[in-house]
Amino acid sequence: MPALLRPPLREYRTWTIDSRRWEGYRPRDSDIVIATYPKCGTTWMQRIVGMLVFASAEPRPINDDSIWIDARMRDPLDVTLARLDAQPHRRFIKTHLPLDCLPLYDTVKYLHVARDGRDACMSWHNHQVVQTPALYDQLDRIGLQDPAIGRPCPRPEADAAEFFHAWIARWSDGRADDFFRFEMSFWSERQHANLLLVHYNDLKSDLGAEMRRIAAFLEIDLPEPLWPSLVEAGRFGAMRRDGDRLLPGADARFRGGAGGFLFRGTNGRWRDTIDPDDLALYAAKAEAGLSPACARWIEAGRLVAGDPRLA
Repeated sequence: MPALLRPPLREYRTWTIDSRRWEGYRPRDSDIVIATYPKCGTTWMQRIVGMLVFASAEPRPINDDSIWIDARMRDPLDVTLARLDAQPHRRFIKTHLPLDCLPLYDTVKYLHVARDGRDACMSWHNHQVVQTPALYDQLDRIGLQDPAIGRPCPRPEADAAEFFHAWIARWSDGRADDFFRFEMSFWSERQHANLLLVHYNDLKSDLGAEMRRIAAFLEIDLPEPLWPSLVEAGRFGAMRRDGDRLLPGADARFRGGAGGFLFRGTNGRWRDTIDPDDLALYAAKAEAGLSPACARWIEAGRLVAGDPRLA
């Protein structure tokens, strides 16, 4: 039975997530927690870990295999926890909570994927503009019923540059994710042996090597002949091809279904989109909210900025 190193240090609630839902979590020694800021490679990492756990490149429904405990707009909490407890395989759990809002156990493995915030915001914009009216109606009800929120879910600005500006401005009200505080919650705990920091850029640059690094961290040893098929199936193009099998039912929440959810997977779209003043504001907030080493890693990844544990 895992030993609790520390409980959650604070409570966090938005229209989509509620840290209190983790109070019923019963950990297993072999559990894996995939923790990311939205649109930083969450589904990508779930796919990678699923292939490692099942030793197979065969597409499987990700949301069935990888339970999202803190999600408010899916199953009721008792159903979510019952589904998790019934899983016979090695569990890999999704969360969009910062690490200081999660319980930290000694034998649970924590995987964090980071991405340049400007790229994450561009992807987050697409994610929000393709959400269906039915999903927004559900998020409205959640927000209005929660006294800690007390308002409908904001609709995204249609223009990506305006969305970027609002994304930063919303942090001041305490009811939206502060990207830099989120990332520092993992960076400050990076020396824990059961926490691995992975970067989106590194997955794009050398997917095979990063998958092997993740497998070593998870103590998963696979036959060598299996690796080429796993790496090929883990590429973004293959995930888009297999999207309907990986994300069945996505059309109920996203216009375009899995294709709308798995959009481009590219970096750098912000360069020709965002106003220079807003890029300067982002840089100023990054300097104020991140340590210099963390800022370099968030922007460039391990292969360029170096191993976070050595920083």
